[in-house]
Amino acid sequence: MSTTLVPPTDPVASDDPSGVRRPVSPNSRWERISLAVLLLGTTVAYLWNLSINGWANSFYSAAIQAGSQSWKAWFFGSSDMANSITVDKPPASLWIPGLSARIFGVNSWSILVPEALMGVASVALLYLITRKYLGHWAGILAGVILAVTPVAAMMFRFDNPEALLILLMIAAVWSMMKGLEDGRWRWLILTGVFVGFGFLTKQLQVMLIVPPLAVTYLAFGPRGWLRRLGQLFAALGAMIVSAGWWILAVELWPASSRPYIGGSQNNSILELTLGYNGLGRLNGNETGAVVPGGGNAMEGMGGGPGGPGGGGGMWGETGWLRMFEPAQGGQIAWLIPTGLILAAVALVLIGTARRTDPRRAYLVVWALWLLVTMGVFSFMAGIFHQYYTAALAPAVAAVLAGGAAVCWSHRDRLWVRIALGISVAVAAVWGYVLLDRTPDFVPWLRYAVLVVGLAAAVAMVVAQRRSIAAAALIGAVMAGLAGPVAYTVDTIATEKSGSIISAGPRVEGEFGPGGGGPGGPGGRGGPGGPFGQRMPGTPPQGMGGPGQGMPGMGGQGADGRGGGGGLLRGSTPSTAIVNTLSADADDYTWVAAAVGSMSASGYQLETGHSVMPIGGFNGSDPSPTLAEFQQLVAAKKIHYFIGGGFGPGMGGGMGGNSTQPSSQISTWVQENFTAVTVDGVTMYDLTQPTS
Repeated sequence: MSTTLVPPTDPVASDDPSGVRRPVSPNSRWERISLAVLLLGTTVAYLWNLSINGWANSFYSAAIQAGSQSWKAWFFGSSDMANSITVDKPPASLWIPGLSARIFGVNSWSILVPEALMGVASVALLYLITRKYLGHWAGILAGVILAVTPVAAMMFRFDNPEALLILLMIAAVWSMMKGLEDGRWRWLILTGVFVGFGFLTKQLQVMLIVPPLAVTYLAFGPRGWLRRLGQLFAALGAMIVSAGWWILAVELWPASSRPYIGGSQNNSILELTLGYNGLGRLNGNETGAVVPGGGNAMEGMGGGPGGPGGGGGMWGETGWLRMFEPAQGGQIAWLIPTGLILAAVALVLIGTARRTDPRRAYLVVWALWLLVTMGVFSFMAGIFHQYYTAALAPAVAAVLAGGAAVCWSHRDRLWVRIALGISVAVAAVWGYVLLDRTPDFVPWLRYAVLVVGLAAAVAMVVAQRRSIAAAALIGAVMAGLAGPVAYTVDTIATEKSGSIISAGPRVEGEFGPGGGGPGGPGGRGGPGGPFGQRMPGTPPQGMGGPGQGMPGMGGQGADGRGGGGGLLRGSTPSTAIVNTLSADADDYTWVAAAVGSMSASGYQLETGHSVMPIGGFNGSDPSPTLAEFQQLVAAKKIHYFIGGGFGPGMGGGMGGNSTQPSSQISTWVQENFTAVTVDGVTMYDLTQPTS
């Protein structure tokens, strides 16, 4: 059997009598400096010019604002301070920024800084997990990869649920691995707690890591299998309690005194969990999604039946290669092939080590996280956005760093050096392919990545001397990370706002709502719609008048302000509109009502007063009904109704349905109240009927 070369600077330095290779404590000066650079660099990058994103996703920012003024809204995750309806997710991701906004006031920084700090905490925790089992430099590599993954960097500077979700999922792996060390029940119970609160963050998405956690502990945990099975059931119980207390509170709370559950059709959190945010995401049968009653209004405009993609509807084509397609490739896929190669080789190297070897468990849990989540994302037929892939980032980082650390410590074997060389070459070639999809973005970079990467791959194979091996390692890291770093820098320097965003420059052939290119939400201005090209029948930017752009997808007044908002972007009210809504605001429960949460959110954020989002996010929830709205108007609880925006019956909604309450309310208002236009926005004074 060949010996293992372990230089003093390698991740693993010694064996103990039990056969477990223990990591060296990071007490050298260079290790402390490198850790400080990682954490400080991540902090600066995530906080740099953070306010460029403004309200980010105003749908969630409005709910954070509501929670900063009303504890009831904070508890339920209401979209407005008056608690008419909740967001379409549980509220855990709103609780921390809600407290921040309550303390520091409602502004871009108070909302987004907690998200950025969760990102730094995620990087730090992943470092700690990796260092413990594979050494300091492996931990540094894992932290760096997570920090510079474009989609992760974007979501750690945004107010969607992803930042907290990622942190909780990493924490679940941390506690499970602690349980693998000593077999104590408390670690498995804590794992269940982290998963439970992940459920309160984004419902069933967190469940994708449950099979990897369970399989890994059952296979590699200490002591007998009956005890391990019992501990997993204890973790399941902790998960149910940690998520169930809030679910139970919502179910038992009288519906008449709590907000309507946004995203559901029957005011039920269980329906929301199993339907719109559950099985509907998998099979595409999502009642209330985009078009009232389900379905895809833009089917035929892209992938799916009638479109070029074939099989994925408006959310892109499904299949094994979905994560590597233009829409997702530059977001997350840079290092997936290399990571899987290195992990496979590392597991072979670990070979016949004892069953409880923590290195094997580390690689297996992260690899299963990556494969299970990637598989579900690749084949889900329902709503899918590019930014969902942020959930893959920790697994990609851990699999690559862990696999590389094990392989590097066995590089005295020729076949291992060949495997290392192949993995580096794959990263270089795949990086070139991804960068070639954006030929005008730093055009020389793709050639540099290819040349440096291939040279490093050759050096990796032939390296016998330490100096050559070090040069090969440096070249490999530079080639592998150059593309993600460039995309991340572009992401940080570019405004990201709206309900659907993507990282990096626009990619030709990018598909799906929210391509981060010209005209796409979160991208640069230019003649494009949310699919990276102008939608049929819509004028180019800079032309047309109020409400220009794809009907229902968001528009703005001719001066760039006063926009009524839409499905993808929040409203941007002008000073005149804010002054109109703010006049006598204290005399009303809601200063205004608007169809769709994105339309209502901007008015609420700018005025600081409740604006009712009729129909919730999509304008398709039956809240309020026409009769309920009429009663509120008769009681003079709502001052204005704001026209435009997204929703059925608004003259711009997609697939309008006259049986939907939002459409009925719109028609009733138009027939019974006089319209006035303020800075290009149509408004109705509900205290002044026409008859």
